[in-house]
Amino acid sequence: MRVVVVGAGPVGTVTALAIAARGIEVTLLEMDQRYDEKPRAATIHASTLEMLHTLGIADEVMRQGLVSARFQHWDRVSGKLVAEFDYGLLRNETPYPYAVQCESHKLVAIAEAKLAAAPNAAVYRRHEVSAIELRADGVRVHCATPEGAAAFEADYLVGADGARSLVRRTMEVGFEGYTFPERFVGLTTPFDFERGHGYSNRNYFSDPERWVMLFKVAGNDMQGLWRVISPTDLDEPDEAVLAEDAVQARVQHFFPQTERYEIRYRGLYRFHQRVASTFRAGRAFLAGDAAHVNNPAGGLGMNSGIHDGIELAELLAAVAAGADEGLLERYDRRRRPLNIEFVQEQTVQNKRRLEERDATVRGAHLDQLARIAADPARARTFLLRASLIESVRKARTID
Repeated sequence: MRVVVVGAGPVGTVTALAIAARGIEVTLLEMDQRYDEKPRAATIHASTLEMLHTLGIADEVMRQGLVSARFQHWDRVSGKLVAEFDYGLLRNETPYPYAVQCESHKLVAIAEAKLAAAPNAAVYRRHEVSAIELRADGVRVHCATPEGAAAFEADYLVGADGARSLVRRTMEVGFEGYTFPERFVGLTTPFDFERGHGYSNRNYFSDPERWVMLFKVAGNDMQGLWRVISPTDLDEPDEAVLAEDAVQARVQHFFPQTERYEIRYRGLYRFHQRVASTFRAGRAFLAGDAAHVNNPAGGLGMNSGIHDGIELAELLAAVAAGADEGLLERYDRRRRPLNIEFVQEQTVQNKRRLEERDATVRGAHLDQLARIAADPARARTFLLRASLIESVRKARTID
């Protein structure tokens, strides 16, 4: 069996590694020379760490990342801590009772290094997919490369090529959902909010006017870098939003201090909530952002995409070993509804909790969080869902 994976982001590289680990020949195609280091997904949950352990890369992810033992929800209006959730409550549920903040570019590099040692795997960068032929007996992928045109034959194709997926368009699959009207500003700073304010390394601040998410990653130098994500007005020009005085005013609005912040990165993002109408069409499959996108509240998107890849690798391995090809139908039966239930619904709820304007509803949301966090049994249930452990367990019940 041969498989082509399109897209060498974190989902594509881990999917290719999972396929290779099961003895299947895999080719990974990517248009860019390297995966850029712009701040993207970074949270890796316990359920995903368990999967990465089976691929032999969990220890390296932890070495290059930052362990997050707890996370906090704050009311920015009052400045009060509403709820703190301790992953230690999951110590009897998983060997990884925490999350790890490991930037996606590091995960890509770790997985790609492991792929390089696999004799049945090949990675081709600067190979831009230009056309895809889907046939009843296989697939053919055409690429434009610096050396000219190239083509790859395979039995199956995996599209991990992002929200604008060419694979999905070739499959003629819809991408249902919506894009949030507002834009979001992402900033990074080395300022230590844990030491300066007592925050954990993952924080959510609800505010009816301007909410904010604040979390820490290790950074390339392992000295620590904090990410600040918040919404901005629609009618402001990009250059005005990202001007030095504007970003200083933004961070000072949330976390005032006498000195100016050192800003290492600034960028604008659009967030979406969309799910492909199917994750499989014949010999082609979708994984990660090609199949589903969501807002980042909760850090679930990349994790769900990696779960896609691991699930698909297991199914392909079973078929390669002689199982009926009909088994592959399980991929869509499991992954699509699980993404809707555990990622789409949860991230929408998380965002609404942060931005709720109705004082009564907002108060009820925060009170509910406080009650859940104060009850170890309810907090454990909350964390099982937030870490996607519950999603993995439910997947096993769907045949």
